[in-house]
Amino acid sequence: MAENRIHVVMVPWSAFGHLIPFFHFSIALAKAGVRVSFISTPRNIQRLSKLPSTLDHLVDFVQLPLPSLDKELLPEGAEATMDIPLEKIQYLKLAYDQLQHAVKQFVANQLPDWIICDFSPHWMADIAQEFQVKLIFFSVFSASSMGIVGPTTRKAPISPESLTVPPEWVTFPSSVAFQRHEAIAFCAGLNEVNASGVCDLERIATVCNASKAVIFRSCYEIEGEYLKAFQKLVGKPVIPIGLLPVERTERERGIVDGCSGNIFEWLDKQPSKSVVFVGFGSELKLSRDQVFEIAYGLEECELPFLWALRKPINDNDENLCNLNCDDAFDKEEVLDSLPQEELNLSHKPVSVPKFVATKGNDHYEFVFDSFKH
Repeated sequence: MAENRIHVVMVPWSAFGHLIPFFHFSIALAKAGVRVSFISTPRNIQRLSKLPSTLDHLVDFVQLPLPSLDKELLPEGAEATMDIPLEKIQYLKLAYDQLQHAVKQFVANQLPDWIICDFSPHWMADIAQEFQVKLIFFSVFSASSMGIVGPTTRKAPISPESLTVPPEWVTFPSSVAFQRHEAIAFCAGLNEVNASGVCDLERIATVCNASKAVIFRSCYEIEGEYLKAFQKLVGKPVIPIGLLPVERTERERGIVDGCSGNIFEWLDKQPSKSVVFVGFGSELKLSRDQVFEIAYGLEECELPFLWALRKPINDNDENLCNLNCDDAFDKEEVLDSLPQEELNLSHKPVSVPKFVATKGNDHYEFVFDSFKH
């Protein structure tokens, strides 16, 4: 019976905003009886949540060592974007591309039924074709954002100006567009050929064009028009797989760890719909000065806030994540780890009215998880 199971290989990019959705989708597939091989590097796999014990026999974590580069380019132990500053990510892509030889050997040995891959491993298109394995592009980016980027067959670089208004192929009322400064930064990352020799636009186009279908972590209730528009653009099935919220474990309010318990106690003291949640995700690395500027701004707003704060880059001050804006207000909670599996927007009696957030997976998980309540 086990030999007849559908076998799917997952190949996510080495960023936790990508690894986590791929991991959650792997769990969903395993619950449906699909055998999954999840490919990543050892340290990335070790930092994922624990797999439900009932699915151990269906999900295989394939740990492939990340090829090493000169330490000046990519520090030892850096296996994900969160481990390095922005300017080093191009070297992570260079090392990541060298995984293709080990991945190709794995596919040759296993001959899976499907490969579900991210935008970054553009070389999966050739591997899938060589071994006649069907390929699916899993976009962790929203359908609306992919719709702004436009057709994957385009050859010319994308101009920032084209992203500041809804594109012509969005024929329904829409206000989704970039601010000019956002568009400039986005296009720089998308168009420029980096140390890996391949720009992100080419990576996306290669994977998408070689795929039999595109899947989004989305649903028709939220992005129905954009999903349909993107399907017209790419001329192939576009499938929303839902938001993949984290399932609750048996750990309830009374059996969470000390940190989580303190958070709930603090939240219970706040007025309903009063707390500002601040989360900058796993991608953005704040400097010490930026941390203090944000802290001053939060103090000035005079609202209770919950801040998931990562230690600033190049800062050895162990007390920085314990900063207090003003003890007299007793209105802030600053955390260096946010236990999202216990905390979500449905927490009563507090619901969080406003977000201060940016690139990274943390705040998306926080919002998606709350849709099911």
